[in-house]
Amino acid sequence: MKAYLPYHQLPDKGVPPSVAIYGPGVRSWHWLNAAVVVVLCLTGYFIGVPPPSAMGDPSTLYVMGWIRFFHLASGYLLAILALMRFWLVFVEKGIAHHLFLPAIWRAEWLDGFVRQIQWNLLILARPLRYVGLNPLGGIAMLSLFVLPGFITIVTGFAMYAEVTGHDSWQYLVFGWVTALLGNTMDLHVIHRLAMWAIVLFSLLHSYIVVREDILSRQTMISSMLSGERQYRR
Repeated sequence: MKAYLPYHQLPDKGVPPSVAIYGPGVRSWHWLNAAVVVVLCLTGYFIGVPPPSAMGDPSTLYVMGWIRFFHLASGYLLAILALMRFWLVFVEKGIAHHLFLPAIWRAEWLDGFVRQIQWNLLILARPLRYVGLNPLGGIAMLSLFVLPGFITIVTGFAMYAEVTGHDSWQYLVFGWVTALLGNTMDLHVIHRLAMWAIVLFSLLHSYIVVREDILSRQTMISSMLSGERQYRR
């Protein structure tokens, strides 16, 4: 069985052997989280911009009720998956910590960050190869997914606390968020801005992984299916 390896930049010459980088927990979290984010973004959009009123008996339609139910249920799942992902940092080997802790203190990380930008701008002819996330990808995930995801969860529960009331656990844990911002409108705006940041990340992420799998000398999409990263000439 192939061993999990920590972050490092691989030599440019030769073809390294494949290496296991993602455990079953991280792979399961990735695809479940992707499905939850899709449901959250779609239902959240229609909550903010409701569809036209449907004709018929309201007792048999319940359109907005179902949209809100799926949004709240997916919000709870997103929070549970976030706790699961943080837990995997400590219990699963591989590069589970890269999502939260880019190795910015390493000289090779800074060099790779600059060169990865050049590669994405089509300035370099060949990309660098990594065990784990490339430096630019790690920063993008942290700033456009992890932090907005945290903001989405906190502000989402704060908005839900306004419905459940002052005697609920949601208000006990998240009620301070509304008090900190001063009003509900700012809470809603920040929640939606965080959602759009996640949408932007999802679009960029989908494009980059497909592009890297085709043009790069290392697998991306299949790595999140098999858990192994393979390298090509």
